[in-house]
Amino acid sequence: MDTSRLGDYAAFGVLLLAGFAFVAAAMAANALLRPSAPSRAKGSAYECGVDPVGGDWAQVHIRFYVYAFLFVLFAVEAVFLFPWAAVFRAFGATAAAEMGLFVGVLALGLAYAWRKGVLRWR
Repeated sequence: MDTSRLGDYAAFGVLLLAGFAFVAAAMAANALLRPSAPSRAKGSAYECGVDPVGGDWAQVHIRFYVYAFLFVLFAVEAVFLFPWAAVFRAFGATAAAEMGLFVGVLALGLAYAWRKGVLRWR
């Protein structure tokens, strides 16, 4: 094995241990310095200053997950699209066609979701 690269692993290990030590020290300081006065009122559910109504169990409709998934999908598109747009002229026509295909596939997915009524709030 090449021993010249062991120093890189050692540096990574030291940084990893330092990170864990920092997190442990921060959590210990938090446990020692925070005020602690538990009460029944603090243990109850809090709904924006309004007294809680009903139990603490609530089912979430699947459409919220669909909106979250679509948001993540188009956020990832933006992550790929913005750097490409910043250096658009350096890529040439082939890369422009590939990005057009990428955006087209995403547009087809959006059109499909729209057609199925996923984007309609009920």
